[in-house]
Amino acid sequence: MVVDPASKQSHGLTYDLGQEFAKRLKVPAEYVTFQRVADVISAMKNGEVDFTVTNATPTRANDVSFSPTLVSVELGYLVPANSSITRADEIDRPGIRIGVTKGSTSERTLPAKFKNASIVAAENVKVAVEMLSRGELDTYATNKPTLFEMSDSMPGARVLDENWGLEHMAIAIPKGREQGRPFVGSFVQEVQTSGLLERIQQEAGLRGAIKAQP
Repeated sequence: MVVDPASKQSHGLTYDLGQEFAKRLKVPAEYVTFQRVADVISAMKNGEVDFTVTNATPTRANDVSFSPTLVSVELGYLVPANSSITRADEIDRPGIRIGVTKGSTSERTLPAKFKNASIVAAENVKVAVEMLSRGELDTYATNKPTLFEMSDSMPGARVLDENWGLEHMAIAIPKGREQGRPFVGSFVQEVQTSGLLERIQQEAGLRGAIKAQP
């Protein structure tokens, strides 16, 4: 979720798509904010959340039901302004500290990728920005839309060109609502083909997203 500095309006994939989805169901949309995706999934399991947009990983599919892929985003690295790192292949060195969000897909998958650098979990993205600014992290790894948002609050910070994979973002709904999955799937197809998804991405300032990949 991002707030437009001029209009003060909130935007984001989950925020705007949730509103559009609620319109189709003729019900009001209520927004519940969390600092970490893991907390959103927990809330969904507890019946406190009905709809979100997140990376459709096999692990999360054990806890929630996913729609077809909505949009794919690149996974990448952010380095602070004073960093000597210019390419992704310079990261795996002794003494390099790679930040990840606690409970994230990055925290689960990146330790196997790096043999020399160390993985350091930050409580959330806000804390990660502070850690990068204090020199407690050398780089941060997550999806590029999040990295670009982080860079906006860190003058001189850079998102490296390379990617280390893709996240496939999809709508998640609670388990046990399988009868509603065709409706969710038709909603995904509608927003992809009507241009609505592209407009929502533009209004949210989403960077690093690409067309949904199989």
